Order: sequence, then structure tokens, then C-alpha cells
Amino acid sequence: MTALNDLQARLIDAFNRNDWPRVQQLASQLLPLAPNDAMAPFMGGVACMQLQQLLQAVELLRQATLLEPRRADFAAQYAKSLTFVKRMSEARLAADQAMALAPADPFTLDTLGVVYSQANSHEQATAAFRRLVTMVPNHPPARFNLSYALLAMGDAEAAERELEECIRLDPCYWNAHVSLANLRRQTAASNHVERLRTLLARYAANPGARQYLNIALAKECEDLGDYPTAFEHYSRGKAVGRDARRHSIERDEAIFGRLMQSFPVTSTQTSTGDAGSAPIFVIGMPRTGTTLLDRILSSHPDVRSAGELEDFPAILQRASGSSMPILLDPELPARVRGIDWQRVGAEYLAATRSHVEHAMHFIDKLPHNFLYAGFIARALPHAKIVCLRRDPLDTCLGNFRHLFEQQSSYYDYSFDLGDTGRYYVGFDRLMAHWYQAFPGRIFELHYEELVEAQEPVTRRLLDFCGLPWDDACLQSERNAAPVNTPNAWQVRSPIYRSALGRWRHYEPQLRELRELLTGSGIALSS
Repeated sequence: MTALNDLQARLIDAFNRNDWPRVQQLASQLLPLAPNDAMAPFMGGVACMQLQQLLQAVELLRQATLLEPRRADFAAQYAKSLTFVKRMSEARLAADQAMALAPADPFTLDTLGVVYSQANSHEQATAAFRRLVTMVPNHPPARFNLSYALLAMGDAEAAERELEECIRLDPCYWNAHVSLANLRRQTAASNHVERLRTLLARYAANPGARQYLNIALAKECEDLGDYPTAFEHYSRGKAVGRDARRHSIERDEAIFGRLMQSFPVTSTQTSTGDAGSAPIFVIGMPRTGTTLLDRILSSHPDVRSAGELEDFPAILQRASGSSMPILLDPELPARVRGIDWQRVGAEYLAATRSHVEHAMHFIDKLPHNFLYAGFIARALPHAKIVCLRRDPLDTCLGNFRHLFEQQSSYYDYSFDLGDTGRYYVGFDRLMAHWYQAFPGRIFELHYEELVEAQEPVTRRLLDFCGLPWDDACLQSERNAAPVNTPNAWQVRSPIYRSALGRWRHYEPQLRELRELLTGSGIALSS
């Protein structure tokens, strides 16, 4: 065996053993010796993804796809690497190339389905996961992922069937129980309470079971009108993840402080960014109706919903030159002074260009972009920024009730009701700061007003966005576009009032939260 063959054999062996540091080492040795061999950059790129060396992974996997353009698995991993660096438009194109090669292995189809879901391409995700389920019908994750894509496309009945099949195959697929509870309003005649209680008693020692099953039970008990029991289950479910996030609120409060320091009200906020006017940013606390607002706006023929994009934070991160997440950087105020705003705005518009192929404007509906409102205002002086507010108690309760994506630190506060209240106070103060620092740039509207007086509020909203009136905006339930939200069935229904003042069902349990908010100067309804 030649030295080159020996090196290749050792690389393959390390790859099969998932020895990622060794794979990276051997791939780097092999690359200059066999520049036309795609296996070295492919395996090296996968290793870099596993080791969180993401930019290097993107470059290596790009090389692999150029050397082997007929390998769907190579293109799929390249697409996956692009999602990690939040280059979603490019990831979607790479996934399209992989799908065009008719991948026949389940692993590649699963990767592509996830890429499409993350890129808000739910129709393509549905197609990929359908093919995957056909190949591996007894694989619970395939059923679960298909249900997610189907729900985004509006097929709740098919999504429910896939979730039930997922649970039949694996009753311990805990996340499926939460999704099933959220899929529709449960009734006395049709619910899963007994199954959930049986599983919770059986797996009481399992942290995942305690977290997900309690949250699912809470939602179903709430639907059935048993609010004290529902709150108890919410509290038990959230308690499972609380300890690991016990000091997160101090981190978040420090972020709010750095942001206000970085954009002082007394300074002149000059418009030096890109003049593009296509984006409409919908911001606000999560669980406040931002998806409903997105559906109303995207019902307009000149507006397209792009979903919850992460392009702006990712581009800002690169432009800042910070080696740590920019919002955590203690040098943030100094870094802000050195940012090339025109470059940030131009890169964002380039990354999102595909969203305006069929409409004049697109909606970027990432609620936590409220943290970046000042950056957006500077980089995109002609973009529209709309902040949706909701009753503070309903907002805090809604965040506490929901089990967000646990890999994201954005939602760490939501595991403790007190921390949620403190986070809301920080949000409220930050928004007041943005209004002062960038007067006239952010249009604020209230969920309650939107529900109670939809037409006049919508007229003011469209006027702010520079859009002519269109009656379709009053019938957002007819909007057929995919929607990525845990309660998709709600936004496909006519606007309803039943969610107003939900906190009153839990008034005894919210006394401490109420005292925290009023003590911090937050005005509450009686």
C-alpha cells in the first residue's frame, strides 16, 4: 500500500469512528497530496462542522461539491454548513442542487428536509420528508419532522396523523406530545390527558419526560378549563430546565445596558447605511401575536413573508469583528463606532434578495430583532420597523407557558416566571430607548387594538409601511402561504378575542409577577 493509500484508509477509518479531531488532522495532510480527491475536503468539512469550525467547514464542503458535483450527499452537507453560518439563501440553493440529484439515502434526505425547514422553504421540506418516510416508515424522527412541515403548510389533519404514528412507534418521543397538544384546542371529548398522565407516572425519573409531558399536560388542562392544574404543570415542566439557566437574567440585563450605552440618545444618529427599502421588520417579545401581524401584512399583494430570518444578526456579527457573540462583547459600544453601516445594509439586502423576486417588500419576522433595532435603523435607514406590544401580564404568561427552542439562549429567561418579568422590564426600557434614539423609525402597535379595531389599525400600519390599502389585509385567514409557528391553526382562523386577558385565568398565580412589574414602573390593566 502506498503512503497516499494508507493516509486515505486512515482518514476513512477515523471518519467511520467519528474521531473528528483525527479526521481533521488527516484531511489537512491529504488535501495537498490529492488536490483532485473530493473525499478529503468532504470529510474534513464534516469534521469542522462537528468541531464548530464553521467557516472552515463551509469552504471545505464547497470544494468537495465542486470536485464531485454529482454527489447529493456532498451538496446536502454543504447546504447544512451554510445554515450554521446563517447564509440561508445559499443553503436553499445548495439543497435544491442536492434534491435535483435524486438522493436515495435516508440520511441525505433528512439533512435536506431540515435545511429546507430552517430556510423557511416548507413546501420543499414536506417533499423531502415525505420521501424519507416512504423509505423508513418506522423511523419516529422522520414522522415528527414531516408533521412539522405539514403543519407549516396548513395540513393539520395530516400533521396529527404523523404525530400519532410517531408516538405509536416511540411513546418516549417527548417533543411529539407537546406538538400534538399544541396542534389544536383540546376538548372533553377528544384529548390526550390520560395518556400523558400515564406516561408521566411511568417515566417520572426521566428529565425529558418531566419537562415535555408536563408542558403538554398544562396546555391540555388549560384547554379543558382547569387552570390551577395547568399552571402547576407549567411550573413543573419549566423547573426542569431552570437550574442550568439560573443566572441568565443577569446576562440579559447586561445586554440591555450595553445596547443603550452603544446608541446614546444625545448623539446624532446619521443615516449612513444602504438605501434599500424592501425590508419590513416585525419585532417584539415572542408570543405577542407577531405571526398574526406577519399574516396581515403578507396578505397585501406587494408584500411577501420571509419568515424568521437570522441574516441580520449574522451579518452584523461578521461586520463587528468580534470573536464572541456581539451582544455579549463588553467592548460593544466601541465596536458600534467602527461598524461600516453601508456594508451591513448592502450585505443584508444581498442575502435576502430572493425574497423580493415576487413582491416589492418582504417581512423579516424575527421577534428578538428588537435587540438589533438600533443596528437595523442605522444600516437600513429606509427599512420599516414595526414593534408589536401586548398586555405585559399576557406577554409574560405567554412566554412562561411556551417551551421555546432550548438550544437558543434567547429564551433562557422563560424558564422562570420572575426572570420573565425582569426580562419584560428590560425589553420595555430598551424599546423606550430606541424610540428616543431613533424618533419616527419604529411604528408601535398593540395586539389588543389590532384585535378590537382591525381595520383602522391596519390602515395606520399600511400607511407607515408606504403601502396602499388592500381589503385582503382584513382576511389574513385566507393567506395560503406557509407559516412557521407552534400554533399554526390559530393564525389560519379569523381574528378572535378569546386570547385577550388570558392572564386573568391565572390571577392568583401571578401576584408576585404583578408586584414585580408594577414595582418596576410597568403600567398594568386592572
